Amino acid sequence: MSKKIGRRFEGKVAIVTASTQGIGFAIAERLGLEGASVVISSRKQKNVDEAVEKLKNKGLEAFGVVCHVSNAQHRKDLIQKTVDKYGKIDVVVSNAAANPSVDSILLTQESVLDKLWEINVKATVILLQEAAPHLQKGSSIVIISSIAGYNPQPSMFMYGVTKTALLGLTKALATEMAPDTRINAVAPGFVPTNFAAFITKDEAVRQVAEEKTLLHRLGTPEDMAAAAAFLASDDACYITGETIIVAGGLPSRL
Repeated sequence: MSKKIGRRFEGKVAIVTASTQGIGFAIAERLGLEGASVVISSRKQKNVDEAVEKLKNKGLEAFGVVCHVSNAQHRKDLIQKTVDKYGKIDVVVSNAAANPSVDSILLTQESVLDKLWEINVKATVILLQEAAPHLQKGSSIVIISSIAGYNPQPSMFMYGVTKTALLGLTKALATEMAPDTRINAVAPGFVPTNFAAFITKDEAVRQVAEEKTLLHRLGTPEDMAAAAAFLASDDACYITGETIIVAGGLPSRL
């Protein structure tokens, strides 16, 4: 990251879920570069270890915990191990998501519906239930939604609906957790990560996606990280219950 950035998270402890690659890793890296002690998590120990190593090689303070967000014990461990190591939690970024099906809504199996709600919505709620007793006054939660929450796309309709739910969850939690904790969301547009490989593996699809934006380019994980870091920081201390759409000008209206 060549841009000069601040040190808004000195002395802060930040948990980022699904943070061993893509947007989650970029957010963790950005928070670390700004001084946070960052807790990395994802489903596989190998991926966690590699991500922590990458951050430590950049001189950042990082700690890793295996956490499959739909696993109750993993969620408890993520919070408890963070508190055991650092004594508090200042920032939680809920980034984990799944899109296990490209079926239309009316053809989606019940087990797939359950998984979508479990990982994309319910896990965020329960993780924050676990984290709440340890959150500091002035703490901040950032939920990663999606432009698909405003306009669900074919082949990911139900995924989009779960991301719409996160917009409402952000509003509701902001009311419930005020005034000590702020809750905001980032809604990324098209970002060519492994999760969204379908955008980049076909050049024609990528070109269409780029042309739909006003800026004629896809987003980067770093674009999303910058927005998440702003919302988590004291620069956004009078912002809560809001969603920042980081989508290069894609239409976004519910």
